[in-house]
Amino acid sequence: KTNLIVNYLPQNMTQEELKSLFGSIGEIESCKLVRDKITGQSLGYGFVNYADPKDAEKAINTLNGLRLQTKTIKVSYARPSSASIRDANLYVSGLPKTMTQKELEQLFSQYGRIITSRILVDQVTGVSRGVGFIRFDKRIEAEEAIKGLNGQKPPGATEPITVKFANNPSQKTNQAILSQLYHSPNRRYPAPIAQQAQRFSRFPPMTIDGMTSLAGINIPGHAGTGWCIFVYNLAPDADESILWQMFGPFGAVTNVKVIRDFNTNKCKGFGFVTMTNYDEAAMAIASLNGYRLGDRVLQVSFKTNKTHK
Repeated sequence: KTNLIVNYLPQNMTQEELKSLFGSIGEIESCKLVRDKITGQSLGYGFVNYADPKDAEKAINTLNGLRLQTKTIKVSYARPSSASIRDANLYVSGLPKTMTQKELEQLFSQYGRIITSRILVDQVTGVSRGVGFIRFDKRIEAEEAIKGLNGQKPPGATEPITVKFANNPSQKTNQAILSQLYHSPNRRYPAPIAQQAQRFSRFPPMTIDGMTSLAGINIPGHAGTGWCIFVYNLAPDADESILWQMFGPFGAVTNVKVIRDFNTNKCKGFGFVTMTNYDEAAMAIASLNGYRLGDRVLQVSFKTNKTHK
């Protein structure tokens, strides 16, 4: 009775901060903030193991329900791992953008005890992405929730939601990005998407949350009519159609331009793409930066004022 699980931690809280908060109660043997294996982003929960069971009990009584930033943390005894509780994490997509984390929990709580839940939000606008995760106490509860809710319309929703087991962390990020790209209800993509989905999943993408905030520091590349993206390391024979094909699946592209050598008319190795929507541009950059085109690895970023004119 010394090992605690702490849920609903603020996204930017570090392991050191977690340790000092719980260390104020008593001596800690170990403390671990759980992070995504690929991106290093906090998953919003962690474990604290006390030397003395009395301190663990005191920590639950003192810190459970504490408000930290916009979150109310939950502190409880961690359970030893066993087959019955493994893989009880669900991935939910197609949620109404207005649905709150509390409403998400209310919807799922009829199937069992929820350990953690979260809704992915856009870091720049704070708007829900319509995607969430629910971790149940036991796998059997998660199975029941899939049976009961997958393909159903929650109250107030116009579209049915998709509920399935979340993959392990490395695949989870891929899944989240791909389902964001290809299953958003307001856009139907042309046929070759299956191959593109394959193509994007080969290298680890950044998480959606991480990417947009990263791309959004100082908001470069905004040119009145849209967001200008710089694409570097194109082959000499690259033409505009390649850029249309690569960026089109992510959203509205208004303009593409390959920069050519005046004498030979060959591509000089770079080009520009203008996209209307910031989120879609950020998503394209997250997915295509590091993409291998032929024998070249592309560099894709928002155009800064320093880049080639």
